Amino acid sequence: MKTIDKAKTAPNKEDEKIASIYDIKIDALDGSPIDLSVYKGKHLLFVNVASECGFTSQYKDLQKLSDAYANELVVIGSPCNQFGNQEPGDSSQIQNFCKRNFGITFLLTQKIDVKGHGQHPLYQWLTSKELNGKKSSSVKWNFQKYLVDYKGQLIDYYYSLTKPMSPKITKHL
Repeated sequence: MKTIDKAKTAPNKEDEKIASIYDIKIDALDGSPIDLSVYKGKHLLFVNVASECGFTSQYKDLQKLSDAYANELVVIGSPCNQFGNQEPGDSSQIQNFCKRNFGITFLLTQKIDVKGHGQHPLYQWLTSKELNGKKSSSVKWNFQKYLVDYKGQLIDYYYSLTKPMSPKITKHL
């Protein structure tokens, strides 16, 4: 079991022991807690999302992917404002934007940091080989994707240019 370095945790968070992705605590956009362990047995696709990005149209294909693979996959979008200030809205604005423009029904988390000093523990796990056991990476831009298998193991990550319905992703489902 690895301990997350306190200097890398989100502000006001205590050190947490993380044995797996299922141990990470994160809240939904509406503030309710998300229990990732309820998704054991399904693949998870984590995507840092933003409403004012050139890749924002990927919301449409993320919803399509979520619908097409509903029995095998849970898509989880995490709004982030760290790249070009492209997610300036609050939770209500983000939720309304996603529903109104893309009919989003997949899970959206609270707005988080995916890199830097305030990096959320979820993205610490996704980007650190020491924690995920597979590989290290850094989040380069909005709509970078991380695919986790049905056992909670990182499969791979995909940069923003990789479309949600890409065979690079769907071949694992």
